[in-house]
Amino acid sequence: MVWSSLNGSERAYVVWSFLYLSVLIAHFAVRARFFESYTLRYGWVVYALGVPAALLSVRLLVRGEDWTLWAAGFLCLAFSLFGFWVDYVAGVQFRSPFVASVGVPYVLLFLATLMFYWWPLWHRSVALWGAYAVLYVVAMVLNLRSH
Repeated sequence: MVWSSLNGSERAYVVWSFLYLSVLIAHFAVRARFFESYTLRYGWVVYALGVPAALLSVRLLVRGEDWTLWAAGFLCLAFSLFGFWVDYVAGVQFRSPFVASVGVPYVLLFLATLMFYWWPLWHRSVALWGAYAVLYVVAMVLNLRSH
């Protein structure tokens, strides 16, 4: 499939999935270097993206799109709420040292969100799926280096 063969809901899903991953890449790229001036002050913005992600999922669900398209936004909202609570409300330090009771659900929600944005692309366009895969690798490398 090519872009012109996607319906409006599928296009919105594709645009959002790449936009979300792009924001994560930018966030991971600056997080370690500018921890005090950026991450502590503005890192919550990444979690705030769970709201538009969920709104898009509601739109996709109401329009009768396949669950594979709307699941990611709800996972994104769950990750965002959990991450915001852990990092900004409760102030739980779980990354170093790693606290499994918080870190495991955090990582699983994060990875599930990205996987559910990635996997459905295969059925719409192998090229989009491949492009997302490349960006996913970039995001993961930057993420791991910034910790």
